[in-house]
Amino acid sequence: MKNTNSLINEKSPYLLQHAHNPVQWHPWNEETFELAKKENKPIFLSVGYSACYWCHVMEREVFENEEIAKIMNKYFVNVKVDREERPDVDRVYMTALQAMTGSGGWPMSMFLTPDLKPFYGATYVPPKAKYGRAGFEDVIEQIHEVWTKKEKEVIESGDKITANLQNAIESKVKGDDDIELDKDILENAFTTITKIYDEEYGGFGSGNKFPRPVVFNFLLDHYYHTKDFAALDIVTFTLKKMYEGGMYDHLAGGFHRYSVDNIWRVPHFEKMLYDQAQLVTTYVNTYLVTKNKFYLFVAEDTAHYVLENLTNKDGGFFSAEDAESAVDASKPDVKEEGAYYLWQKDEIEKILGKDEAKIFNFFYGIEQHGNTLNDPHEVFGTKNVLFIANDIFDTAKHFEKTSEEIAKIIDDSRTKLLQARSKRHKPNLDDKVLTSWNGLMISGFANVYKVTRNDEYLNAAKAAVQFIKKNLFVNNNLLHRYRDGESRFDGTLEDYSFLICGLIDLYEATFEIEYLKFAIELNEITLHTFYDTENSGFFDVGNEVKDVILRTKDSYDGAEPAGNSIQIINLLRLGYMADNKDNIEKAENSLKLFSNDLKRLPFSSPQMLCDLSFILNSHKEIIVTGNLDNVKTKELVNCIDEIFIPNKVELHSSAELEKISPF
Repeated sequence: MKNTNSLINEKSPYLLQHAHNPVQWHPWNEETFELAKKENKPIFLSVGYSACYWCHVMEREVFENEEIAKIMNKYFVNVKVDREERPDVDRVYMTALQAMTGSGGWPMSMFLTPDLKPFYGATYVPPKAKYGRAGFEDVIEQIHEVWTKKEKEVIESGDKITANLQNAIESKVKGDDDIELDKDILENAFTTITKIYDEEYGGFGSGNKFPRPVVFNFLLDHYYHTKDFAALDIVTFTLKKMYEGGMYDHLAGGFHRYSVDNIWRVPHFEKMLYDQAQLVTTYVNTYLVTKNKFYLFVAEDTAHYVLENLTNKDGGFFSAEDAESAVDASKPDVKEEGAYYLWQKDEIEKILGKDEAKIFNFFYGIEQHGNTLNDPHEVFGTKNVLFIANDIFDTAKHFEKTSEEIAKIIDDSRTKLLQARSKRHKPNLDDKVLTSWNGLMISGFANVYKVTRNDEYLNAAKAAVQFIKKNLFVNNNLLHRYRDGESRFDGTLEDYSFLICGLIDLYEATFEIEYLKFAIELNEITLHTFYDTENSGFFDVGNEVKDVILRTKDSYDGAEPAGNSIQIINLLRLGYMADNKDNIEKAENSLKLFSNDLKRLPFSSPQMLCDLSFILNSHKEIIVTGNLDNVKTKELVNCIDEIFIPNKVELHSSAELEKISPF
C-alpha cells in the first residue's frame, strides 16, 4: 500500500507528485501553522514546481528516503508549496534566502519558526554531503539540536531576518519630487549590458545561458531611439544562436528553459509557457525591425508549439512540460532528463535510412559517441541533442546538392523523427492555468496576429480571455490558478498587470472595444488593491492576503517581468488612451520610487527601463478613423502594424471610444 499524505487533497500537479512520499507533507494553510504552534516545531518549507528537474532529484534522493522521512516527521511540520500557485509565498522566502546566502533557486529549502519567520535556508540539498554541499541528514539533525537547545535565539534570529527584510522594503520610500528621470539611466544600462555580452556565442555571462526576453525588449527599444546598431546586433545574434542551439526543439518548436553551457547546446529540458509567450513577442519585434523572415518563422513555430501542446479545449493555456520522462514505457516511474528529446545515432539511421541520415546528422551535429557537452548526472551517454551544426548552404555544398534539395530532405526527416518521437513516453504536462502567464501568452498571440493576420492566433488569444472571464474572474476579482474545475488563490499583481497588458495588446490588434473596457476595469481594481498611495509603486499582493509575512514590491525583471514593470507601462498606455492624467502621474511617481535601483542595478530591471523610455522619448498616439471593413483602412492598419514603434498607443475612433476617451 502506497503512503499518502495531506497533499492528496490538493489540485497542484507539483503537490500531487509528492502526495505519496513517506514525508508527512502539509499544504500551506492556517491549519498547518496552528499545528506547528501547538507542537512547537519548526516548519520545513520546500518550494518547487512540477517541471523543475532538481526538484525531482531531491524528491528521489531525500523525500522518498524512508529513514530521512522518519526524522523529518519527528522533528518538523513539513510543508510543500508550488511556487507557481503561490508566487507571493515563494517571493518572500526567496528574498530571505538570497539575503542569507547570496543566491537562490529551486527546490528552495527553508526552515521557519512556527510563526513563519525564516531562520535557515538552502536550495537543493543532497541526502549526504556531496557537490561540496552539506547532507540533508546532517542539516536536519543540527537544526533540531539548535531548536531544542537554543529556541529563544532561533526565534530572535528569525525576527531579525524578517525585520531586516521589512526595512529593505520600507527603505524604498518615495523620494522627493525633484528626482530627475533622465536618459543617462538608459545609456548606463546599455553600457552595463555590453560589458557582460558574450560576443562569441551571444547571450550574457560565461556560464548557464538564459533567454530572458526582458533584456531584448530594452535593447530593441534602445536601438529604435538611438539607432545604435550594437544594440540590435546583440539581439539578432543572440536570438539566432538560441534558435540554432539545443535549447530550441527543432522537431516540434518551442524553447526549453535554459542552457546549462555557454553555447546554448544542452538545455534543461522543461518548457515553460512564460518563455514561449515572451519569445513569440521578441522574435516578432525583431522581425519588424529587421524584416528578416527567419525571426517571424521562429515566432510562428513557437506559437504553433503552444497551440498544439499547451492549449486546453476551453481556451486556457497550460503551464509547462516536464524536463524528464520515462525511458521505458513499462517502467513509468524510472525517468531521465531529456529522454523524450535525445537521439542515438543508429536510432536516427534506422528511422531515416543511411543516405538521408548522413545529411540530417551533418546538419544537426549528430555523433556516434553523442554530442552533449555537459552531462552532470551521466544520463545522456552517447545520446545527441539536435542543434544546427551546419547551415543549409554548407550542407548543400558538402553533399553536392542544391539548398532546396537539402531543405526538403531536412523537412521530411524532421517529420519522420517527430512521428517516431511521438511514440515515446511524453514528459508530464502541468495542466494548471495561471492568469498571469495566460496574460503573457495573450500578448504573444495578439502580437504575432498583427503581423501575420492569421486568425488562428487571434482566436487563441480571444478564447483565453473568455476562459479567464468565465473561470478566473469571480466577484469582480481575478483569481490566480484554475485546475480540474477549481479556481483558487487571490490574484497577485502579476495576474492583473500581465492580463491588462494582454488585453491592451489584443485591443490594438482588433480595435474591439470590449478588451479595452476590460483592461480599464482591471486597472481600477489594481490601483485599489495593490497601489501604495503613500509612497507609490505597487505591492505584489493585496492587503487581504494574511498568510505572507511581508508585502514586497518587486522590480526585478527575471525570467518573467516584474509586476511593477508591466503595471507602470499599463498606466502609461491606458493613461494616454483614455486621457487619464492620474494614471500617468502614478506611473511617473512609481518610476521615481524605483529610480535608485535603475541607476544602481540597471541589468536587474530592463523591462522597467522600457517604461522610463516611454516617458522620456515622446510617445506616439495613432488614431485610426473610418470603417475597419474598408480595404483602404485595413491597408493603413497593416502598414502601422508592420513598423516597430515601442512607445506608441493605437486607437480606433468610434462612438464607444468617445465614452472612454472624450478627446
